[in-house]
Amino acid sequence: MLMKQPLNTIKQEVTRAYNSINQEIFGMGVRSQRIDFVENKIYISAIHKRIPALKILDECDRTLTIQVDKALIEANKRLLREQLELIVGVPIKTILKDYDPQTEYSVTVIIFMENLESNHLQVGTSRNN
Repeated sequence: MLMKQPLNTIKQEVTRAYNSINQEIFGMGVRSQRIDFVENKIYISAIHKRIPALKILDECDRTLTIQVDKALIEANKRLLREQLELIVGVPIKTILKDYDPQTEYSVTVIIFMENLESNHLQVGTSRNN
C-alpha cells in the first residue's frame, strides 16, 4: 500500500513536475502557478510566457498556431500523466487542459481514479500553495 505523504510535500512535487515539463517543452517555466487538491482532482492554474515565435505567428496565421497549441497541450498532458502517476501513486482517469494565448493563462484539471485526500494524502495540512 502507498504510504501517505503530507499534502504540502505532494504539492511541491507537483509544482516542480509541472514547471519542469513546461521547461522541457517550451524552454521556459511558468511565471506563476496555483495548485489545489479537491477530492479526486488536482487543479492547476498557471500564467505562462508565450513562445515569441508563436506570438508572431498568431498575428499571421492563427489557424496554424491553434494546431500547434493543441499538439503542445497533448504533449504536456502525456508527460504530466506519466510524472503525476509516479508522484501521487494513483492512476489518472483523465487530464483536461486549456490555454489562452492572449492572456497566457492556463487551467489544468487532473482527475484521478481515487479520492486523493482521504486515501493517499495526510489531510489537515494547509490547502494553500
